[in-house]
Amino acid sequence: MQLKFPETFIWGTATAAHQVEGYNDNCDVWAEEHSEGSPYKDLSGAAVDHYNRFREDIALMADIGLKSYRFSVEWARIEPEPGVYSAEQLDHYREVVQTCLKYGLKPLVTMFHFTSPQWLMRDGGWSNPETADRFAKYCEVVFREIGEPLDYVLTFNEANLPVMLKELFTNMEFMPPVGMDAKSWIAPGWRESAARACGTTVDRYFTFHMASEAESIAIVMDAHRKARAAMKAIKPSIQIGMSLALPDVQAIEGGEELAAAAWQDYFGQFLPVIREDDFLGVQNYTTEIYGSQGVIPAGEEDEKTDMGYAYAPEALGAVVRKVHRDLKLPILITEHGIATEDDAKRLSFIREGLKGLHACIQEGIDVRAYAYWSTFDNFEWTFGYTPRFGIIAVDRETQARTVKNSGKWLGRVAQNSVLPLELKV
Repeated sequence: MQLKFPETFIWGTATAAHQVEGYNDNCDVWAEEHSEGSPYKDLSGAAVDHYNRFREDIALMADIGLKSYRFSVEWARIEPEPGVYSAEQLDHYREVVQTCLKYGLKPLVTMFHFTSPQWLMRDGGWSNPETADRFAKYCEVVFREIGEPLDYVLTFNEANLPVMLKELFTNMEFMPPVGMDAKSWIAPGWRESAARACGTTVDRYFTFHMASEAESIAIVMDAHRKARAAMKAIKPSIQIGMSLALPDVQAIEGGEELAAAAWQDYFGQFLPVIREDDFLGVQNYTTEIYGSQGVIPAGEEDEKTDMGYAYAPEALGAVVRKVHRDLKLPILITEHGIATEDDAKRLSFIREGLKGLHACIQEGIDVRAYAYWSTFDNFEWTFGYTPRFGIIAVDRETQARTVKNSGKWLGRVAQNSVLPLELKV
């Protein structure tokens, strides 16, 4: 037995520039990695050298059978100093787009995936209202150069992540919240060191990950609106949205109000802006269950991923339904993945998630794409290189790529737009 997806369904995988390209040394996260007392387990360094190997990598994705590639453009490369735009870097990302097209992959471009130019920190970063105009100008410059062949663009990856870092991770022990004063987890002073590396002081150092309060969220949303308008002015038909990280928020008895408040923080407060968009990128990895005292961590007996949270492939369909209740826009699954050394478990996770997604489509929900996170085992921010999300393994010494069985399986699904219910590798 098998489940048929629409012929137009977009199948692919996703990456982020800083996590795969290597030597992104002009951005704020690079400064954080190298700061004194840094919370980052590893330095990103060469990452998986995708900046130099993108041609071979995209050819490999096509050979697997994938039909799209979601990647991000790095602002810190494009605009190394305020108002200075690199023709060399614009040419680079133009070639990435053209290489996707050459191999039959639809490029899904993200304009911002967590990293900002270091110079932005000198002007207050994401606490400065002028950042919205600067971001919009950057998007305009990039889109004029690479936008014509594109159908879909995301302005921000996980625009709500700073809210989640503040409200969720401070109550959970598996991840130190980046950009926050989590003194129980990280050595004091690392942000001061990062600020100095960016040429500023800690009182002006305000990264995207810190944009969790009403004032800074408003700046990010203003940046989204202005960037959307700038790109639409160039190509009115372009489909523009943002992505949100959305766990399947649930409640047990006594936790209903807390769960409702969390969903409002993660999703509801962004609706006024999202409703003006063409689509929403939904990114789901797990569930989040609330009791009367807050989030209930996964128990010892519960199955967990290598990130420490609950193994819940069924959460994907549940989140899509919750989003659809309040938002009648097309949905693109722009991330869904699992950190595990067990590739059979990864394959099962993808299959179970896709079963739920197929049911949503059968119910009439307009879901247009699925991008697994991630294409490669790559640099996972504060966790370094330990988590393995990829469908393609990368040897850390040689940079050699090896396609995992989960990648071969997903490629066959993509080729036929058919989900087999039996797991045959």
